[in-house]
Order: sequence, then structure tokens, then C-alpha cells
Amino acid sequence: MASPRASAPTPHREVQGVRVPWLIYGTAWKEGRTASLTRQALDAGFRAIDTANQRRHYHEAAVGEALASLFKGGTLRREDLFLQTKFTFLEGQDRPLPYDAEAPVPRQVEQSFESSLAHLGVDRLDAFVLHGPSLPEGLGRADWQAWEAMESLQRAGRTLLIGVSNVTVSQLSALFGRAAVKPAVVQNRCFARPHADREVRAFCHAHEIAYQGFSLLTSRKSPVNHPEVRAIAGRMGKTPAQVVFRLAIEAGITVLTGTTSHAHMIEDLEAPSLDPAASDLRAGLRLMD
Repeated sequence: MASPRASAPTPHREVQGVRVPWLIYGTAWKEGRTASLTRQALDAGFRAIDTANQRRHYHEAAVGEALASLFKGGTLRREDLFLQTKFTFLEGQDRPLPYDAEAPVPRQVEQSFESSLAHLGVDRLDAFVLHGPSLPEGLGRADWQAWEAMESLQRAGRTLLIGVSNVTVSQLSALFGRAAVKPAVVQNRCFARPHADREVRAFCHAHEIAYQGFSLLTSRKSPVNHPEVRAIAGRMGKTPAQVVFRLAIEAGITVLTGTTSHAHMIEDLEAPSLDPAASDLRAGLRLMD
């Protein structure tokens, strides 16, 4: 799907005129450590944060606590940060809800968005993402209502980009075909193995959508143990995880990493700047594509 570059990529890609970093720190499943780990990631050098206004898996307000401390201390400027959160339908929520459960879907989107801004202590987002369609196949009325409400927020300049997560290629194709404001980002689970989410990734590549992959290192057969990955890592003097992330970026995948290790944060941030030999890129990309 991708051909080896002559040199390492820049730290970001541009989508609809917005710079999206190749590495995003994901804040799911952090619970009571969310604020401290978010701050640790930002101190380490991450400049993109992913969260969601969904208390089941995220603690968005704690992300805001970390941001507030760094904004106040002057060590982080809002304009240097790519900040992304999500709207989640009622079926994916736990209490407390970020919106009125009895309200129409468009109003729920608006209420969730306003709640996110309050949690994060900002006046706009860089990306606002639909946290998965309401149906396992196809798009329902609620999905179109939610998307149209998100389009309104984008047109008003309250979020620079809008996107969708946990989506099939047929759902993405339908959304792209009908939406007035096209999805700029897609976030899906993507194990680092051949053909992983290949159809969605190919659609994103063809339509200049930033594909964000999570769970890259967590497949049953861990890619960090693959002989080719370990051989490349040995030749470069880097870790297998760094090599996997660099190969993912070469394949056009924006990497979401949720590591809780400071050392791994530093290592992950090096991945975009790694410059493997062209032969290693070709061999490694066969593991991704």
C-alpha cells in the first residue's frame, strides 16, 4: 500500500489543512492515573492527545486537569497541541452521562461537545469523532443525525476536523459518499499483522483520510516477537516496538499508543524519526500490508 521513503517522515501529516501528528497519546483505561499519565506524556513530548466523553473507558475531566496544570505553568501552549475527543451514543455510556438521555441525538451531540470543552478547559477541538456507528452494519438515522450535528460544529469553527471510529469500510464509504463535510480521521483497532483492517486503510489512503490505529502491539502473535522485526531492530539498535511503530507510519497509519511507561513514551516518540534502510522498509512493510 505504501512505498518506502528515502528518509524519515515529518512528525505530522496534513489533513484538510490541519497538521495531525503521527503519534497520539491515547488515554483510555487509565482511570485514576489519567491526569498523571497525560501530564507525563506531554512532558515527554507528545503533542497529540486522544480521549472521549465516555466515562466507561475514559476520564476526560482528568485529561483536562493535566492540560490545565501545563497551560497554567506556561510549559504547554494550546496552539501546539492536537486535541481529539469523541461523542458516544447512549448504548456505549456509563453514568454520569454527558448529555440528557431523553434529548434528540443532535442535542446530545451539542451537550457532549460542550461538556468536553468544559472538561478539557479549551474553547475548540482539533478533531471531534463519532465513537462508532449506532449499528454493527450500515448507518442508521441516529448516525446521520449525529454526523450532521458534528458538521454544524465544524462549520462554526468549533472543531477543525470531524471523524469516525470503530467503522467498517461499507459504513465509511456510505458516510463519505453522502456527508457534506467529509470525515477527516478514522480511528480503528489495527493489529500490526498482514492485511489488518486493509480495506478501511485503503479507503482512507485513497481519500486522504488520516487513519489512526490502536492496539498495534496487542495481537495474539505479538509483532515485537516477529523474527524480521527483531532483526531490523537489532540492525538499528532500537526496540522492536519502535520498529513496528515506524513501519506503521510508513504504511500510512497514525499510531495511538497508551503506554504507562515513561521510558516507552520516550522510545515511542523517536519512532517517526527512525530511518531504516530501504531494504528493511520493504521487508517490514510486508508484515503490515
